[in-house]
Amino acid sequence: MSAIRETERLLLREFTLDDTEAFFLMNSDPEVLRYTGDPGVRDMDEARKVLVERPLADYQKYGYGRWACVDKATGEVIGFAGLKFLDDFQDIDLGYRFRPAWWGRGLATEACRPIVDYGFQTLGLAHILGLVQPEHARSIRVLTKLGFRDEGLVDYRGNTVSRYVVYKP
Repeated sequence: MSAIRETERLLLREFTLDDTEAFFLMNSDPEVLRYTGDPGVRDMDEARKVLVERPLADYQKYGYGRWACVDKATGEVIGFAGLKFLDDFQDIDLGYRFRPAWWGRGLATEACRPIVDYGFQTLGLAHILGLVQPEHARSIRVLTKLGFRDEGLVDYRGNTVSRYVVYKP
């Protein structure tokens, strides 16, 4: 599958079922899940089910979703980043998740810049949300680098999260 967007170090593309193992590795790691509020997946079967019911279903329903982040040097899926329609807010959220071996390299910011541009230029959005646990300093740093501003705390599925927003320039 061809890339939807490309950065210096990453190819951003839709997930496929061939990515089930990488999706499992990312979504079963307690370190990765620590600030997500997501219970994760227990095995490959559950990973495949979640892949089908979330990103693959979002591509069909909305034409966008969380995209696989592929390291150009190795061809390995190392994370995801993308937009997701949140029924709870009737709004669109920017989300990202990378495997720990790839943390601290600026990849989340690198992946999300073209995604924010895609949201404004291609989808015509007026703003994009970023929901984050208030204590997740690294994720907050990514959002602020992208121009998001803190608009206070909100409840999201029983968790109190910070609501960051970036508005179309």
